[in-house]
Amino acid sequence: MPQVKEAKTIDEIIQQLEQLIDACADSKDRVGYFASLYYKVTVRVRDAIQNGEFENNARMEQFDVAFANRYLTAVQQWRNKEQPTGPWQVAFDASKRSSRLVLQHLLLGMNAHINLDLGIAAVQASGHNPIVDIRKDFNSINDILGSMTFEVLQEINRISPLLSLFGLHASNDSILIQFSIINARDGAWSFAEDLSSKKGAEADSCIQARSNTIQTLATSLVQPKGVLIRITLWVIHVFEWKNPRRIIEVLHTYKKKFISVNRPLAKT
Repeated sequence: MPQVKEAKTIDEIIQQLEQLIDACADSKDRVGYFASLYYKVTVRVRDAIQNGEFENNARMEQFDVAFANRYLTAVQQWRNKEQPTGPWQVAFDASKRSSRLVLQHLLLGMNAHINLDLGIAAVQASGHNPIVDIRKDFNSINDILGSMTFEVLQEINRISPLLSLFGLHASNDSILIQFSIINARDGAWSFAEDLSSKKGAEADSCIQARSNTIQTLATSLVQPKGVLIRITLWVIHVFEWKNPRRIIEVLHTYKKKFISVNRPLAKT
């Protein structure tokens, strides 16, 4: 994968995400699953900024760039065998396991990025201003994450046909929608408020404590408790597509070059 450079604009973020997804598709790397979802989110945020949909569109670009840079940096750290934050370490380690559902990979990425990275990026984007000033745009970016997640979950039903049978489809009470909108947003904002009141070593300690908590949640997503849920996940996995490249092709619907008359879908 090309080396990640700290992006300054949202267009630079989109370009780096495209490069990451290309590399993941070529190497059949499951890291490309969340990257494909996040690409859609970032394109949607860019379009919303251009359409003036946020309270402060210039600040929203800074917010989104700071947010995305944390993800791309974590990917680079892992590729270089360095230590990303705990939640990302769990997510990336899981990408090496073929037994994890596509849904689990997406949840792990959302867990790390929303529950940890989003609060840190919000504080960075706020600068010296009160954190409350960014609350409306903070909610807006979460709403975009939720809506794009809903769309991707519709695509997952094709990839993993038994998700709907077991009640894990795109409904208001699906575990993915609950996770992204209800639990993650509220927790991320509370974390941002807490972090904004701290400086220096105290802020570092706050981030580390939060990272440890979210890493524990990530571990529970990888290995959920209960015999019934484990059996359910195993049955779903049996009928789920197994070829990472083909899955990325479906999830990454914004880029059409993967699916063309000259380059047919890979077989499962």
